[in-house]
Amino acid sequence: MKSEENNRLLKILVTGSNGQVGQELRVLAEGHNDIEFHFTGRQELDITDKDAVSEFVKNLKPDFIINCAAYTAVDKAEEDVENATLVNADAVEYLANASKENDVWLLHISSDYVYHIEPERPLLESDDVNPKGVYAKTKLEGEKRVENSSCKYCIMRTSWVYSSFGNNFVKTMLRLGKDRDNLNIVSDQIGAPTYARDIAKALIAMVEKVYKSGFENEYIGRYNFANEGQTNWSEFAIKIFELAGLDCQVGTTTTQEYGAPAPRPLWSVMDLDKFKKTFKMQINDWQSALQNCLIELNQNQAS
Repeated sequence: MKSEENNRLLKILVTGSNGQVGQELRVLAEGHNDIEFHFTGRQELDITDKDAVSEFVKNLKPDFIINCAAYTAVDKAEEDVENATLVNADAVEYLANASKENDVWLLHISSDYVYHIEPERPLLESDDVNPKGVYAKTKLEGEKRVENSSCKYCIMRTSWVYSSFGNNFVKTMLRLGKDRDNLNIVSDQIGAPTYARDIAKALIAMVEKVYKSGFENEYIGRYNFANEGQTNWSEFAIKIFELAGLDCQVGTTTTQEYGAPAPRPLWSVMDLDKFKKTFKMQINDWQSALQNCLIELNQNQAS
C-alpha cells in the first residue's frame, strides 16, 4: 500500500507490541508486505517519556500509530495508581500530542470497563460512562486526552481479550483444566470474549479504510469492537474445556463472592453496528474465534 508522498510504503508505528494485540499484529504483518510496520516495546520506545515519544515520532514520520500499550493489571492498579495513570493516561497523551504535531493518525485501544452501566441492551459508543476502579478511570482518562489533543484518532473499545500469546483467561483455564476436576467461575458478568487476532485484523482494516479514503476526518471517533454474541465467564470456561477436550466440571460463583479488589462491570455487551457499517468488516462470533485461537495454540505446541 503506497503513500503518495515519495511513493513510499504506508508506515505504521505499533507501540506496546509485546502484548497480546501487538504480538498478533506482528503475525499479520508477515502477510502485509504493502505496509511498513515498526514494532516497539518499552526497550525501543518508552512511551511514558514525553520527549522520547515526540522525538521518535518526528524522526520516523509514520502515517499511523497503533497504541497497543496499556496497564492491564486491573486489581494491581488499585494499589499502583501512579503507574496505571502514567501508562493509560499520560503516555496516551504524549502519543496523541505527537500525532497532532506530525499529522499522524492515532488508533488507540480502550476498554469496556469505561462504561460500567447496565442499560439492558448492547452498549453504544454514545452511552454515558461510569468507570469504577483505577483501571477503568485511567482508561477513560486516556480516551479524554486523545479527544482533547485535536489529533486525528480512532478509539477502539474492546472486551475480555485473549490470545495464544501472553497471559489470559483462555490459557489459565487450559492450565487449570488439566490439573483440576472442578472449578467455580463467575457467572454474573455478561460480555463477549474477544480474540486479539481479530482485534489486530480490525485495526488493519481501519488503517486501510482511512488511508483509501484519503485520510478523511469522517472516521474520527470511538468504536466498539468485540467478537459477536454474548456469554458469561463460567459458560466461556465450559466452552474452552469442551473444545479442548478437557474433563473439568464448572460450578458458578458471583462477582461479589469472588471478591476481587477492583470492581468489574456486570454488563459488557457492546453494540458493534457502528464499526461494521463504517469499516465494512464481518466479525467472527466468539465461539468461532475461540476455536481459531485453540487451533493456533495447538499448532504452536506442535511446532
